[in-house]
Amino acid sequence: MPPSTRFLTLADVAEVLNTSSAQVYALVRRGDLPAIKIGGRGQWRVEASQLEDYIARMYDQARAFVDAHPFTEGEAKGESPDD
Repeated sequence: MPPSTRFLTLADVAEVLNTSSAQVYALVRRGDLPAIKIGGRGQWRVEASQLEDYIARMYDQARAFVDAHPFTEGEAKGESPDD
């Protein structure tokens, strides 16, 4: 993503997140990733700063999950935490 790019297409966002455009569209439609609709055909655009905020929130959520669910030796052996 070039530093001067303010708005990204859903395909651009999908590339950054290494996921599909359909998954990014779902994030937008659920309100997880703020976006705007532009033009007569209503194409979605995500502001680069919103994408960075989303990524930071996902890191925070992952950190909270890890803190609430400590890694166990059983998981290291391929067992699920409920085994």
